Amino acid sequence: MKRITLLALCLVSAFVFLALGAWQLERRSWKLDLIARVEARVHAAPGAVPPPGQWAEINARDQEYRRVRLTGRYRHDRDTLVDALTGRGPGAWVLTPLVTDRGTILVNRGFVPRGQEGTYTRPQGMVTVAGLLRLPEPGGRFLRPNAPDANVWYSRDVAAIAQARGLGAVAPFFVDAQAEPGAEAAYPLGGLTVLRFRNTHLIYALTWFALAAMAAFGAWRLFREG
Repeated sequence: MKRITLLALCLVSAFVFLALGAWQLERRSWKLDLIARVEARVHAAPGAVPPPGQWAEINARDQEYRRVRLTGRYRHDRDTLVDALTGRGPGAWVLTPLVTDRGTILVNRGFVPRGQEGTYTRPQGMVTVAGLLRLPEPGGRFLRPNAPDANVWYSRDVAAIAQARGLGAVAPFFVDAQAEPGAEAAYPLGGLTVLRFRNTHLIYALTWFALAAMAAFGAWRLFREG
């Protein structure tokens, strides 16, 4: 009876490990497609943001990381600081509503180091912003949910920020502003969008397949010894 139990356990483990390996290969295919799409989009010329009539159709595969250009007036009285951890250390993203002829769009103007949140620039009048279209990050981070009532934000949750700031209807995306030439010493610092995506799925897949082979070998040995 013990041998049969061990044999069944080995067979089940082999199938589970095979499934996990196949899943990692699917994830690898998705990641390679993402990397190819991002590379193509970030080097393209900036275009206009989608009009409100197309907002409901925006999705990650077709739109995210596309370079866009938009013109409008910032509403600095509705700024939102979102917790950020970058290669430059901890701090905050500065999200500011930009009122354009295509509606109100949240712009991630860039990074401000911790302790300097009150020192960033606030351009007045009409401004033109170029950057990357990004999709919202609802809810917050794992174990660190956003707390709108306390004005504590861990993710760029467009809908929640718009509601908390009384912005009304806003675009269902935000724009990561690119770095402005000559503004390297001024905050907020744009152009810090993470464009390198870790791709270790093949290593994980090979590991799962190796475990599946070991489990299958164990099942074969148990079967032979029976």
